[in-house]
Amino acid sequence: MFFALTDEQQAFASTVSEFLADRFDLDAVRGVVEDTQGDGHPLTLWKGLADQGALAVLVPEEHDGLGLGLVDAQVVARALGAGVAPGPWLATVLAAEGIRLAGSAEQQSRWLPALAAGETVGTVALRGEGGAWDGSGITVDAADNRLSGSASPVDYPGVAGLVVVAATDSSGTPGLYLVEPGAQGMTVRDQRSYDGTARVGAVEFADTPAEPLAAGGPEAVAALLARGAVLNAADLVGVAREALTRTVAYDRERTQFGVPVGSFQAIKHRMADLHVAVTMAEHAVLFAAFAVDSRDPGVDVAVAVAGSKASDAAWEATGAMIQFFGGIGFTWEHEAHFFYKRARRRAPLFGSAEEHRARLAALTM
Repeated sequence: MFFALTDEQQAFASTVSEFLADRFDLDAVRGVVEDTQGDGHPLTLWKGLADQGALAVLVPEEHDGLGLGLVDAQVVARALGAGVAPGPWLATVLAAEGIRLAGSAEQQSRWLPALAAGETVGTVALRGEGGAWDGSGITVDAADNRLSGSASPVDYPGVAGLVVVAATDSSGTPGLYLVEPGAQGMTVRDQRSYDGTARVGAVEFADTPAEPLAAGGPEAVAALLARGAVLNAADLVGVAREALTRTVAYDRERTQFGVPVGSFQAIKHRMADLHVAVTMAEHAVLFAAFAVDSRDPGVDVAVAVAGSKASDAAWEATGAMIQFFGGIGFTWEHEAHFFYKRARRRAPLFGSAEEHRARLAALTM
């Protein structure tokens, strides 16, 4: 079977990429990174993404969304990764997915249109600090629709108007709950991140009232984690491809001994190996998104392969970017560090490469 993006999906990706290039380029990204006191949520970028339909991609049409699938969403994630774009796009899309997957009709009609339009920022609190991403890392307890415990890291909790929380009840069964910021007993503690293109924090609950999602049981938690893993992997392959593209372009121009350094055999071989690794990761992510959309029986394997390949490709491509840009690549002022730090932060999210490979081994034994 041949897998490739349709013309419409390629056009969607181009639209997002062109918007970023025209309206939120790397100079704008640098402004967010260097504004360490800011919330990391540039409204011009947010409005532009909403206007492009990027926030509405997975929301059903009856709730003012585009009603598309994860294959379409991953092209947006890939474009945002390539542009190292800041902001709570992934967090908001996953919050909407949690409600779409498990919410009642009333919950969906109440929240999905606002999330799709960008009127409400959403985020997800799915595990505790250092916990696994397979559902066993949940560290929030639920009793009588009240939550206690903490979740970390959580993307953009400071600007979110809705938090979808994974919590386990007294029987140890995981589920999904809705909490609005300002709820009694809920506090947000900012955490310092070396990746300036994101803002993260810890969310703590102390007997906080919460609204359970109607069908937010273990299957919904697992489905949401799988979707998060695929979209995070898509962001990583976007980072990896752009890092490699910029490195190749630079080494075609940079000269030593009177010739472009890209003509040196060792560098050519390294760039070729990276191109293969990034391309394989791109295809793995595309297939994983297709497997989720089509409910393929091998979806767990596909997600594990995508997560591991994307993490590895992003680590390798961004590390090579710093190395092959030479002396300038090692300076803090150079753009290479935006890509490197984003890759380093995102690589373990929703499962590190090692965790995905361990899961893959368990699934295929």
